[in-house]
Amino acid sequence: MILKRPGLRYWRVTALLAIVVALSACARPELAGEIYDPNEAQNRQMHEINKRLDRAVVRPVALGYGKNTPEELRIAVGNFASNLSLPGTVLNDILQLQLGDALRNTARFVLNTTVGLGGLLDPASEVGLDPRETDFGETLYVWGFGEGAYVELPLLGPSTTRDAVGKIVDMAINPLNRYVPAPQKYFLPVAAVMSRLGDRYRFGTTIDSILYESADSYAQSRLLYLESRRFQLGVEVKAQDDIYEGLYDEILSE
Repeated sequence: MILKRPGLRYWRVTALLAIVVALSACARPELAGEIYDPNEAQNRQMHEINKRLDRAVVRPVALGYGKNTPEELRIAVGNFASNLSLPGTVLNDILQLQLGDALRNTARFVLNTTVGLGGLLDPASEVGLDPRETDFGETLYVWGFGEGAYVELPLLGPSTTRDAVGKIVDMAINPLNRYVPAPQKYFLPVAAVMSRLGDRYRFGTTIDSILYESADSYAQSRLLYLESRRFQLGVEVKAQDDIYEGLYDEILSE
């Protein structure tokens, strides 16, 4: 008997089933001020691994990148990464029935891609077309899925079950990943990594304070993420003294 290699449809169905299973864990809705962390022991282990990776690799590379790269170039890289993510953002706007935001982000993408030299410059903001950022995690929130359990992801850090699923779907549904040929299609992940390094350098003092000066960096990171994410989504949260300020057709189609 000859075993055939699983086709693309097989992997899409498998991915769909995995997403459905993951979303079933999001049935528990977020509550004001609540922290739902049933896997805290495993999350703390991953947090320590992330801290070691940050100390040994991410932080030194970000410092080197920030100190040896002109600020104007770092801003251009950030603009480029943001522009490449806009088609996926527009798709999420449509899924959320935010058609005004979809038109605004589309106009922003067209203007920055053409006049802005592929997104290196940001003329859209200069004419008042500021971005309306969103992601598939927010789409799931709009659709009524609860945030699920808190989870610490490798390298990416704090998240929730809902947002972790959202990150996976965002990578899959961005039209640039599907229709742009190689090697151009790899510009998005490379630019995203460079942009994150720039952010690590820019906010280095605050991040270092949380990771290396807190009595419990895991608890501080978890609180900061949950409160800021819930505020971003418009979830009403309980005031606390220590709050920090600051699809099926797509997957199965050929």
